[in-house]
Amino acid sequence: MKKFALVFALSFTPAMTMLASSAHAADVEQAPQISLKDLKQVVTNKKATIIDANGIDMYKDGHIPGAVSYAKDGTKLATILPTDKNAEIVAYCGGPMCTAWEDAAKAVKALGYHNVKHFKGGIKGWKEAGEKLEKGA
Repeated sequence: MKKFALVFALSFTPAMTMLASSAHAADVEQAPQISLKDLKQVVTNKKATIIDANGIDMYKDGHIPGAVSYAKDGTKLATILPTDKNAEIVAYCGGPMCTAWEDAAKAVKALGYHNVKHFKGGIKGWKEAGEKLEKGA
C-alpha cells in the first residue's frame, strides 16, 4: 500500500504543478501589454501610475520617470494608488524575461484595480530606446 501511495503522489505532483502554472498564466493574461510608444505618452502626460518591480538598488540606479518602487513601497500601495479603481496602472521589471512585475500586478489587482498593464520591455527596453531615466530613491 505504501508503494501505491508513493507512486500515486509522484504521478500527481506534476499534474498539480501544471494546474498551478495554468492559474498563474491566467493571472498574467489579465494584464495586457503596453507598447513603448504608449508608455512614453503615459509618462509624458502623467496619465497612469507606474510601478517599478525591480529591487531597490536597481530602482535607485534609474527608473522610468514618475515610477514608484514596489520593493520600497509595496506595503503602502493602498495609499499611493489613485482612488479610482479604473485608473491605469503599469507594472514593469528588468526586461522581457523578468517576471517580478507579476507580484506588483497581483498586489494591485488584490486592491481592486482593473486597468493593470505590463511593459514587457522593462527598464532594459526603456534604456535601449534611449529614454530618459529618473535616479534616486
